Amino acid sequence: MTAPTPQPTTGATRATDHPPASENASTGQLIGQLTEQISRLVRDEARLAQAEMTQKAKKLGIGAGLFGGAGLFAFFGLAVLITTAILALALVLPAWLAALIVAVVLFAVAGVLALVGKKDVQKGSPPIPTEAISSVKTDISTVKESARR
Repeated sequence: MTAPTPQPTTGATRATDHPPASENASTGQLIGQLTEQISRLVRDEARLAQAEMTQKAKKLGIGAGLFGGAGLFAFFGLAVLITTAILALALVLPAWLAALIVAVVLFAVAGVLALVGKKDVQKGSPPIPTEAISSVKTDISTVKESARR
């Protein structure tokens, strides 16, 4: 009994020839290599930026969800404390005056928080792919340096 011999595969195959060394390549070959390398570099940088933005968006989404849950529970806790403050003041003042005093204090706190929040938002930078931008700048300076030689 003999095992069947494998048949050679048919179809397109990819050339495995390495490009000629730069000192032996023609101008046309060098330009072709340059075009291919620039194209590959741009695709790789775009993939890097996309991956970085996806990762940042996921972290932002999870963080925002957790922050929202924390805010909801803090809201309920604050509502209970406000009610407690109103009830405590109502022991020495009329109930309407106790509620008015607590409301004025709450609006003052809200105003201060809004101003501090506005300042922080202005200081924050938009979410940009900083690593990809840095990498592209490095690539551009390398290409410029190589072109000068």
